[in-house]
Amino acid sequence: MCGESGTSRTGVVHHYYKCVSVKKKRAECHKKPVKKRWIEDLVVAEAMKMVMDDDVVDAIVSMLMDLQGRENTNLPLYQQQLKETETKIENLLKAITEGVFTKSTKTLLEELEAAKEELENRIALEKLEKPQISEEFMRFWLHRFRKLDMAKKEHRQMLIDVFINAIFLYDDKMLITFNYKEGTKTITFDDVKNEVLEETSGSDLDCSSAPNKIRFRKKAVFCLYYSLFTIHYSLN
Repeated sequence: MCGESGTSRTGVVHHYYKCVSVKKKRAECHKKPVKKRWIEDLVVAEAMKMVMDDDVVDAIVSMLMDLQGRENTNLPLYQQQLKETETKIENLLKAITEGVFTKSTKTLLEELEAAKEELENRIALEKLEKPQISEEFMRFWLHRFRKLDMAKKEHRQMLIDVFINAIFLYDDKMLITFNYKEGTKTITFDDVKNEVLEETSGSDLDCSSAPNKIRFRKKAVFCLYYSLFTIHYSLN
């Protein structure tokens, strides 16, 4: 569906969503148009319910932490090698204190110390190129969405861009897919006032096809993480 606008007999401009096939006269469709503000308010309200849910925030943080760990494969490897090297140094120093000190142990200790320094430098470079985002910062970033002013267009847009993947609209219900795991929410219109719209003409938004659900969901996870990473990087 795409955006439409039209002027009524009283001169009032109305905005709504209409089937793109009907607009471009490609095929017959019986899907009723819906008021833009009405449907967007419903979506924004559901997105805010998700943001206010502590269990959902926990799930998103867990997903982002897991993604962060899989994104940087070098850092965990270097950290494990550093731990093993430090253990070897400790064992060797213990042997030296017990009287085991030869030319070979001295050479081995020097090699281990050099390896430790090299690993520490690699770890520092990895952290510099891609700072690790703490779980606390992730929660802080997500909790900021709870303070958005839904009366402001830019705040509504931010909420939708970050958390909403796609909306599948029917005459009697709406299916919302979110950008975390396989989160979905179905809303029926039985208890929601559904006004019949008057057919008018005049488009105020570009038309586009529905997103590829599986492919977009995978990309959305990365977009969510890199949005957070960009904010974190700018503060460091």
